Amino acid sequence: MEHRQVPIYLAAMVVGGVVGFAAPGSGSSLEHAINPALAGLLYVTFLQVPAADLLRSLKDGRFVGAALVINFVIVPIVVAAVFLLLPADQTIRVGVLLVLLTPCVDYVIVFSGIAGGNSERLLASTPLLLILQMALLPVFLVLFMGSDLADIVEVGPFLHAFLILIVIPLTLAWLTQAWAARARSGRLVAAGASTLMVPLMVAVLAVVVASQIPKLDNNLTDVASVIPFYVAFLIIMAFAGTLLSRLFRLDVPASRAITFSGATRNSLVVLPLALALPAGYELAAAVVVTQTLVEIIGMVAYIRIIPRLLPNAVNR
Repeated sequence: MEHRQVPIYLAAMVVGGVVGFAAPGSGSSLEHAINPALAGLLYVTFLQVPAADLLRSLKDGRFVGAALVINFVIVPIVVAAVFLLLPADQTIRVGVLLVLLTPCVDYVIVFSGIAGGNSERLLASTPLLLILQMALLPVFLVLFMGSDLADIVEVGPFLHAFLILIVIPLTLAWLTQAWAARARSGRLVAAGASTLMVPLMVAVLAVVVASQIPKLDNNLTDVASVIPFYVAFLIIMAFAGTLLSRLFRLDVPASRAITFSGATRNSLVVLPLALALPAGYELAAAVVVTQTLVEIIGMVAYIRIIPRLLPNAVNR
């Protein structure tokens, strides 16, 4: 499974789509499985990052600096340009902002690694990126939406997501690491949990797609209207990541990792926020999931394109 992750993830989304179309009534029930599956996935992700490595990653100045600049400076600028061209529908705009303003912390590591990116450095920066995006997302939303935001987004879901998807998984991961350092049983548990990365990602993708497909219903045209923007974002970020990496004078593996980090978005983690929006904004979740579908396909292209934009001869 480790060596066939891309086709496995594509198959998971196809299965989710089939289930969503065949049993649309199961959508609301499947939504309740999203948070537990996501929390499990992030626990396993964090488990691969020893606490000491996280502290060391913060001292990796150029890589961390590049990761922060591309995700929290360049991406918002690109999103601001895209935002001006989006449909006027507030539901669509909120969904696009939620997903494009948050960097991916899970399958980006897989795709980056396949393309020859430095997955270890990217993995070590994952907790920092996740914490910062949860802290900065409300700020960005206010900047983009202004006073309209107060009537749409509540603080509660953000705090709930921070607790369920960051605090608890990260704490459990570090406790497991401490246990593994002291006892064989802990090492066995940690090793067993680490093998669940791909199955958990498959479960998350399948459940997310199956639960949101029924919401498309008569809104397919509205959702499809955001696809060109997601495609444009991927194209722009490929060149932005390449240029920024050269500006920071990163080596090739680090440059590829930074480029993938800027392009991939955290649709799976922000989906619970979209689902918590008030009545009338149900379409926002489908807009978020649409980005996942576009991005997975885009990552298949990225695996081939980014090594050509950043060949091994660069930065030697």
